[in-house]
Amino acid sequence: MATTILPTTHIQSPRSPLYPASPTFHLHTRVPSDGFRGDGLAGSSLRSGGAMGRVPVIFRRLFKFSQMDWELAAWQLTWLCIAPKRVYRNVYFHKVSLLQNALSVLGSLQTKNVWARDDPAILILISGCLVVSAVAWSFARSFPTPQIIKLSLLMIFRDFIGVGAVIATCLWFFSNKLLLQPPNTHTTDESSHVEWAYAFDVHTNAFFPLYLSLYLAQLFLAPVITKDNWICLWVGNSLYLASLAQYTYITYLGFNALPFLVRSELLLFPLLPLFAGYLVSLLGFNVSKHVLAAYFPS
Repeated sequence: MATTILPTTHIQSPRSPLYPASPTFHLHTRVPSDGFRGDGLAGSSLRSGGAMGRVPVIFRRLFKFSQMDWELAAWQLTWLCIAPKRVYRNVYFHKVSLLQNALSVLGSLQTKNVWARDDPAILILISGCLVVSAVAWSFARSFPTPQIIKLSLLMIFRDFIGVGAVIATCLWFFSNKLLLQPPNTHTTDESSHVEWAYAFDVHTNAFFPLYLSLYLAQLFLAPVITKDNWICLWVGNSLYLASLAQYTYITYLGFNALPFLVRSELLLFPLLPLFAGYLVSLLGFNVSKHVLAAYFPS
């Protein structure tokens, strides 16, 4: 049976501050010559199975500043600190609504969802915030200009992007291996996989509240929480507990928002050893003092 390949159709969502993401459906449609039923599907972002062979769209558009939605990125960062669940809830309902609209227009054509954001504005804003914190830390410790530049690069490319890529890879692998729901008539192996780019998005969202606590708040609290005093130890260790717990919770929310994942509660498991380690540290281990000594070796 002959098959005709139609051009790729792009269905984009309206940009609105009500929605924290602007997902795009990329539909590759195959139309048999003797009918109207589509049987092909693909996505423009990373395919979960083939993993990380392609560069995510968000990185390819990194220097296209005129196409970035700065207002939307600021909206996201604000609500990630106030009510992160609202961010992911809006992503989910907006995505489902767009999918239903696409299916109503294209009939019974199958589609593959692309959940990862394609706007790198939030990466630029967080990187800018890290530069500000690097300058502030350098000023507090009287670092020369070359050290300021070095610290800025380390915070961006090691702490944010490098560590984030490792965490995203682990979450991407774990979610695709253990959290996918069994295939049924509505979801198939092709349409229900977590993109690596989405896993990195989740890290990006979870990183910003952690940044506010450990890169900014700790800067002002450092003279207090590094003292040899149990109250100061408790304050500093509690700061790290709250930061890492919030990072874990926002990560859980990100994967829990995907309708084709099950048992996403497993992503909350790190909270148990985290809290246990916190209790043990209260016996006399000052986390802030040791971390800052390792981060800024004299």
